[in-house]
Amino acid sequence: MNSRAFALLFCMFLFSSRLVAFAEVQRSRATTIQSERSAVPEMDRLAQALVGDWNTTETMERSEIFPNGGSRHGVVHVRLAAGGTTLLYEVHSDGPAGKLEGMLVIWWDKGASLYRLFVCFNNPAHPCKMRGSAHWDGETFVNDYEEIVNGNKTSWRDSFSFTPTSHTLVAAVNAGKGKMKVLITTKATRR
Repeated sequence: MNSRAFALLFCMFLFSSRLVAFAEVQRSRATTIQSERSAVPEMDRLAQALVGDWNTTETMERSEIFPNGGSRHGVVHVRLAAGGTTLLYEVHSDGPAGKLEGMLVIWWDKGASLYRLFVCFNNPAHPCKMRGSAHWDGETFVNDYEEIVNGNKTSWRDSFSFTPTSHTLVAAVNAGKGKMKVLITTKATRR
């Protein structure tokens, strides 16, 4: 066998081994997502939409909170915990709007027939707190909660919309007269 034929054969071997490795990673990823099922049907629906690893891009609209607007890029890791009864949504991002490290803990409260949320962020003064209650509004997962802004209690809404390979989180604040104003849009694509 001449050196040219050997080189061609070697390149074909490398290509096919990489193709097999890629297929194995995809199969393993699909199996992992499939195995992340909950014994609680309400959590299973949420897990099917969110479990996995995501690249994120956050965009902040100009507002009192973000006078110059802003952005961040990062990653999110979502998994089921506590025997599939709880969803952990871990956030790591940074950019001109500042660093954001945090997590959301979401579970189904069977007695109240709604989802509960507990959040922790890199805020040394108040790192963790309960954050409203959530429900499905059609295909959108919605969390309503209140925050103190400039000494006033203000209504907020986080809305998650989903596709098989992405999800978008829109954080909006009550602007008065029943209108919600979008402040932050986070677009996440599956890794």
